[in-house]
Amino acid sequence: MVEIAVKYIEGVTGARGVTGVADRLCRGCVIDSRAVEQDAIFVAFPGERVDGNDFAAQAIEAGAAAVVMTREPDRALIRRADDHEAALFVTDDPEEFLLRLAQGYRARMRCTVVGVTGSIGKTTTKDILARLLAKRYRVHATRGNYNNLIGLPLTILAAPKDTQVMVLEMGMDGAGQIERLSRCAQPTYAIITKIGTSHLGMLGSRENIARAKAEIIAGMPASKINFEGHHAALVLSGEDDFTPFIIEQFARPAGIDVVLAGMNADDDVSARNISVDEEGCASFDIMLENGSQYRTGLSIPGMPAVHNALLAVAVAHRLGVPQFEIDEVLHELSITDRRQQSRTAASGARIIDDSYNASPESMAAGLDLLAGLQASGARIAVLGEMGELGDEAPRMHALVGAYAAAKKLDLLVCVGGAHAREMAAAARLMGMNDDRIVHVPDAAAATARLRDALAVGDIVLVKASRFVGLDRFVEEVCSDAR
Repeated sequence: MVEIAVKYIEGVTGARGVTGVADRLCRGCVIDSRAVEQDAIFVAFPGERVDGNDFAAQAIEAGAAAVVMTREPDRALIRRADDHEAALFVTDDPEEFLLRLAQGYRARMRCTVVGVTGSIGKTTTKDILARLLAKRYRVHATRGNYNNLIGLPLTILAAPKDTQVMVLEMGMDGAGQIERLSRCAQPTYAIITKIGTSHLGMLGSRENIARAKAEIIAGMPASKINFEGHHAALVLSGEDDFTPFIIEQFARPAGIDVVLAGMNADDDVSARNISVDEEGCASFDIMLENGSQYRTGLSIPGMPAVHNALLAVAVAHRLGVPQFEIDEVLHELSITDRRQQSRTAASGARIIDDSYNASPESMAAGLDLLAGLQASGARIAVLGEMGELGDEAPRMHALVGAYAAAKKLDLLVCVGGAHAREMAAAARLMGMNDDRIVHVPDAAAATARLRDALAVGDIVLVKASRFVGLDRFVEEVCSDAR
């Protein structure tokens, strides 16, 4: 984890020092006063309900070496800090403080950084890549949803000093954020999984989304060579329609090498001769940049998993992970965190829990998986509303409904308000029988409708944006499963 003397914090971060012992060494950084350990840096974030500044004294008592505040400390707090030989700093922007502190720590680390972003698939790609690289390197990777302007620097600051590779997921809530994350992380490699429609309501168009995702290049100096002697490279999907745009407008002007991964024969890393088993897991021939080819397979279902694996393999191969280890990892992957995770309902039905999040593209991929699985009973899709689509929301929900109708499901359950009704109406318009379409207002109503209706042999896809809460539906129908 980060170690820095108090006297250097002001110069690295721009925060203003109020008091402190210059030579005291700080170790680690947290934003929750309850997580403060001896010699930690505690950064106080003001909030609507809880103001971290109010817990500065508690952090000092817990052993913090430095406390960073967004308001002036009073005399009593200064006296308490002096009594405990703790430093006090003031900053106008705690996010920027974290980013600068993390950037300084990353710059001192002799490691390779891989940044992963994209509209869908970034967490799965990050997880696969971390597993692949762990075969050869000491890897530190993003956990949970620590992929934003607070989570990413905290991830870097928590990295052990002997880390050889960091794999960092980069999310965003708007333009400019990934650039800030990239400048902090200074990635040697970067992956953009796909330019989809997530954040369409925020950014207005897929081109603007592509521009925002391409900001990951900002922290990638073209001349950067990592400790293994590799030049910086950007891995892109060979199938994505915005890949040429990103290459011409961003990668090439920045002098960044591009690696294409996908299903096309001329991609640098590609999959061919794909076959899918009864569980939806793919086997395929993988072609690498050096021309070598071998048969491999995935233990996680769905064609998007193949795409995510290829992106990860492209980086792992460049970092020297041998073929037999890549093959071993791909065959041993497991899905967690409600991303196409297979569960068993109390009734014995199979539940495909994909309730973590949703976009039109991932909805289509989930429906493809559902349609391709062998089922002795009914195929059922429980689909909730999708967020962050802006003015395009009605059209996008209708497209999902129409796509669901084309999959010839036995039952489509649309969960939510107006947009769920639009999904159901489009399915009906495309010829799906009305008695196979159900609209319910929320997850509880979906549970009431289906809990006693599911049977052994049924397969149920559950997918929606997180605000719909379909994870609760999954837990309810699986609650008595043995």
